[in-house]
Amino acid sequence: MTPRERFIAALERRPIEGRVPHFELVFFLTMEAFGRVHPSHRSYHQWDQMEEAERQLHRADMADLFIKTAERFEHDAIFMHPNPDSVDETIHLIDVIRQRTGDRYYLMRHGDATFSLPDGEHMADFCYRLADAPDTVKAEAQKMVDDALERARRYQQHGGLDGFALCADYCFNTGPFLSPRQFREFVTPYLVQLVRGYRELGFYVIKHTDGNIMPIIDQLMESQPHALHSLDPQGGVDIAEVKRRYGDQVCLIGNVNCGLLDTGTDEQVVDSVRYALQHGMPGGGYIFSTSNCIYTGMRLKRYELMLDVWRREGNYPPNPSV
Repeated sequence: MTPRERFIAALERRPIEGRVPHFELVFFLTMEAFGRVHPSHRSYHQWDQMEEAERQLHRADMADLFIKTAERFEHDAIFMHPNPDSVDETIHLIDVIRQRTGDRYYLMRHGDATFSLPDGEHMADFCYRLADAPDTVKAEAQKMVDDALERARRYQQHGGLDGFALCADYCFNTGPFLSPRQFREFVTPYLVQLVRGYRELGFYVIKHTDGNIMPIIDQLMESQPHALHSLDPQGGVDIAEVKRRYGDQVCLIGNVNCGLLDTGTDEQVVDSVRYALQHGMPGGGYIFSTSNCIYTGMRLKRYELMLDVWRREGNYPPNPSV
């Protein structure tokens, strides 16, 4: 099986042989690993002034970096971060990666269109609007979903994109930023529409959110994503409990503690990796990753330690039965 086929098999909770599929939402340590700035950290203020030939060079360089990351760290999927971020530039990036790698890798991009946790500057205003103008907020939520599905139709018509990662964060470590009742009113109906719309267009859907999702996990499951990411242990999310409750309904992704990768001991990192593998792997429907991403400031050797354990212990036997 190709990496893409293995990744899709995991999303569909089908049995696979060999190593558990792996990817990261973002691998930001491209300077340390390759001596090159990550595409998301580059500034293209003069993009509109560039000749098309120069733009093509930039696209090729970004695609090359995504491919090198997948090859070196054995990622089965590539989460593209086009810069500039637009449908057209995403399509260009899809084409370059597919031309170079064929169907080897599963390709996804960000596709959330639901309200996420506001930053500190806008949180109070958002909360006031929920109380003072709920119908206006709901109309905005509906428009965001409608616009996202219209963009998705363009991707479907073009081809080459496998799915979306929905990266609106809903939760602090202590719980969701909205109460479960408010979440059901202002987020869940639109998340359900969005996931259903993507699935009807033939795309796979991974729902990402950090933090303690347990008070709203039933609502997340109502939207029927193919997978949940990141099952954040820093938010008290136990992959063993999520697997027990929902492992027959959804693929699970993540649970290796990013905080320990950054500040813990080597032994704590190894223990976190083992816990995720031991509780995620049984029965299939598991993709190995951190509980967030490989972010700027993390030591590359810690990620490599995590992968060493995965290569030794994250392997299914031949002829698996699920």
